[in-house]
Amino acid sequence: MSGEQFGWKDSKGIARAILRDRISRRRLIARLLLIALLMMGAGLWLLEDILSTNAWWFLIWWGACAVTTLLVMMFALYDGLAVMREEREKHR
Repeated sequence: MSGEQFGWKDSKGIARAILRDRISRRRLIARLLLIALLMMGAGLWLLEDILSTNAWWFLIWWGACAVTTLLVMMFALYDGLAVMREEREKHR
């Protein structure tokens, strides 16, 4: 690379682009939902023996699942509010 680092302004620009575009926003929600469902399925079936023997792994795993699920819910709420705002602006 030419020595340039990926900075805070670049991160804000990418986040702004994802949050303002409805298709990108919904793709992000779908990917996060898939990750959350795969984590829950893995915790229930694949990692059951490991998680049942160690309390710390249990708490870390299900805490990460909870955080991922809450992130999906927050993005879905944001998406709903953004759609309402877009429709309101369209009818003005």
